[in-house]
Amino acid sequence: MNQERFNLDLRKFLKEVGVTSQREIEKVVDQALADGRLKGNETLSARMVLTIDGLDLTHEIKGAIALE
Repeated sequence: MNQERFNLDLRKFLKEVGVTSQREIEKVVDQALADGRLKGNETLSARMVLTIDGLDLTHEIKGAIALE
């Protein structure tokens, strides 16, 4: 295995996950605020599940996102 290539691709993948996830969360929160489903002072429960096809990996991360 080429460790350098692996680390480069892993960082690239995780950056894409972070950027696209943030964009999607911002989009749905903005829409929910606009149509009144959120007031803007809530704390949202969030969960992210990472899986890798072909490997027995399921990694779940739970957290909270405060809007105020």
